[in-house]
Amino acid sequence: MSLSHLLLSGTAVLLAMAAPASAAGVPKKTVVLVHGAFADGSSWNKVIPLLEAKGLNVVAVQNPLSSLAADVDATRRVIEAQPGPVILVGHSWGGVVISQAGVDDKVKALVYVAAFALPKGLSVNDLGKGQPALPWASALQPDSGGYVRLSAEGVAKYFAQDLPPQEISVIAATQGPPFAGIFDEKLAVAAYETKPSFYIVAKHDGMIPPAAEAAMAKAIGAKVTELATSHVPMLSKPREVADVILAAADSVK
Repeated sequence: MSLSHLLLSGTAVLLAMAAPASAAGVPKKTVVLVHGAFADGSSWNKVIPLLEAKGLNVVAVQNPLSSLAADVDATRRVIEAQPGPVILVGHSWGGVVISQAGVDDKVKALVYVAAFALPKGLSVNDLGKGQPALPWASALQPDSGGYVRLSAEGVAKYFAQDLPPQEISVIAATQGPPFAGIFDEKLAVAAYETKPSFYIVAKHDGMIPPAAEAAMAKAIGAKVTELATSHVPMLSKPREVADVILAAADSVK
């Protein structure tokens, strides 16, 4: 056999090993991870290897955080690129995104991680109307373009208070500032009306009141897991979060 034939044969073997399909030729399930406001795709970096170790394909979306439509479009493009069924996971603001993007036929289950599961026709700010501003609002730092950041102190006190100082510093440095107007955008469609849903309530959340999380989870009929964490359970308890996502994946046939 010539060298060229050996190289071609070796390449074919490698491609077969890398193909996202099971031995039966069925495409792998894909977990699509959608980050929230004041975050980016790296917020899933502890969960991703745990899911991949179980044979799942995993893709983290990078949301522009400029509008609900832009974030939904970014998520839809990732969903469309997958060859098989999708388990769609959203953290915080990402819950709004997956509720709207999740109506895609490829999406078979939804996982909300300390996330907004809004009633259809309402916005994040609608939920807080008539109530005092949450304490973390005082830690917001707006810029000239209408985007907002959380101060480093705000991240440490309200967002990720159960993480080591070094990790808190990285979160503060890498956060994705959202356009403030996204919190007034209303949910147009709700995938949870027709898709099985799972919800992780963060019992020590300083951003979304845990009671509100529990109420949203109940309203959408989600299977609930409670974790004693801050607003970022995927960073403070990644294995427990991965277990919920794996349960959602196992529910998909």
